[in-house]
Amino acid sequence: MALHRTNGELFTERRSIDDAVFNSFEKSDHGSRVLRRGRKFGRITKHKLSRWIFLLTALLSILLTVYGLKMFFQAKMESKFSTIPHSIQEERNLQENIVVSDDGKTSKENIVVSDDGKTSKENIVVSDDGKTSKENIVVSDDGKMSKGKRRKHFPCEVGLLESVDGLVEPKNYTNFTWFSLEYVDREDRTSKIDLFEPRFGGHQTLEERETSFYAKNQTLHCGFVKGPPGHPSTGFDINEKDKAYMYRCKVAVSSCIFGSSDFLRRPTSKLMSQYSKDNVCFVMFLDDQTLSKLSSEGSSPDEKGYIGLWKIVVVKNLPYEDMRRTGKVPKFLSHRLFPNSRYSIWLDSKMRLNSDPMLIIEYFLWRRKAEYAISNHYDRHNVWEEVLQNKRLNKYNHTAIDEQFNFYQSDGLPKVDPSKPNDPLPSYVPEGSFIIRAHTPMSNLFSCLWFNEVDRFTSRDQLSFAYTYLKLRRMNPERPFQLYMFKVNF
Repeated sequence: MALHRTNGELFTERRSIDDAVFNSFEKSDHGSRVLRRGRKFGRITKHKLSRWIFLLTALLSILLTVYGLKMFFQAKMESKFSTIPHSIQEERNLQENIVVSDDGKTSKENIVVSDDGKTSKENIVVSDDGKTSKENIVVSDDGKMSKGKRRKHFPCEVGLLESVDGLVEPKNYTNFTWFSLEYVDREDRTSKIDLFEPRFGGHQTLEERETSFYAKNQTLHCGFVKGPPGHPSTGFDINEKDKAYMYRCKVAVSSCIFGSSDFLRRPTSKLMSQYSKDNVCFVMFLDDQTLSKLSSEGSSPDEKGYIGLWKIVVVKNLPYEDMRRTGKVPKFLSHRLFPNSRYSIWLDSKMRLNSDPMLIIEYFLWRRKAEYAISNHYDRHNVWEEVLQNKRLNKYNHTAIDEQFNFYQSDGLPKVDPSKPNDPLPSYVPEGSFIIRAHTPMSNLFSCLWFNEVDRFTSRDQLSFAYTYLKLRRMNPERPFQLYMFKVNF
């Protein structure tokens, strides 16, 4: 009598039937081989699979261990050069490029730049009460540095005055070289060939270029060159209402964004004196594309054309397809855009102005008896290194860079020795995001010459700065150009 079980096992009769079925397979050679091969294949697969899982697990554990050690030592090294925010508010302030002291007043900031020389934000900073005596230029990381090559740059103290009250231009400040400059306004056809095409920078010959370096009464190319009557505009068109506003400016702070390449950073209004709000023009040059983007993001100009302190000036018909080259127009030619202005400050769009412009002018120009102030590059002080870096990072066509640099070497650009303290330049490479100018003849001439090099060669202005300055200096030994290059880090 077969036994019947109901707790999960087969009934005895059922097991007998199954045994009979399997026995019938064993009687078949084909069935028997299939069954045995299947069991053997299963045992091999499970064995190999378990081995691979073990190896992958071990490899993953090793990678995680190495990565964890790397991050630990990297954090330990960085902790030697930077402080960790102690509160959420400090973290927010650091993100806004503001460093707050223990008493809650802003006093110092650090310079942090990427290896490729790009930055994303820069500030001139004052304390919350507007009464700090030491301030710093600050550059924040743009997040494009390669891993493991992050460098720290420490602050360079800038002792701005506490207030604009009683601020007066020194009587002996205007003791500079004086001569008269006029600018080429229109060019006729250079030949009878119909291929003549007007250019914003004009068609300067090599002979005209050479004579333009002399500090004398002259008419030279300096952008805004129109073609013969009947030809279209060469670009950088501004409506007459905005022109009239710019002509009235005596002190100008300007920046630009073209091609929606950045977002708008407003000067910190509460840190500006009432005097500067009433007497300084804050002008942001935009194209239609950028203005449309800003408007879609909720930053539209008010009924008077302002966004915060910025007076928005829309530029039509950009003169160059290269937005970087177009940006050199307001950067270098502020004396053309603001013809009645005595001083100007240029800020790249990646910077936010947090100090009073009159205090900046007093510190960088009046106190130094300078007519042009620009900072040293934070990493590279040799134009040869700058050439290699531009090619290494593919900043511009290599052939064009080589042609420009070979021309400069053939025209007397000297080999740089950074160890020599008596070299005419503290750095052969500038960091051109922040420029302070007095609109003197030598300053205006240098700006025109520098712009003409950018128009003629590559748009990488750091490649042409040293050549332009040294050639101007060499050709005018009795007429000095008072340039102040300041450090942005120790």
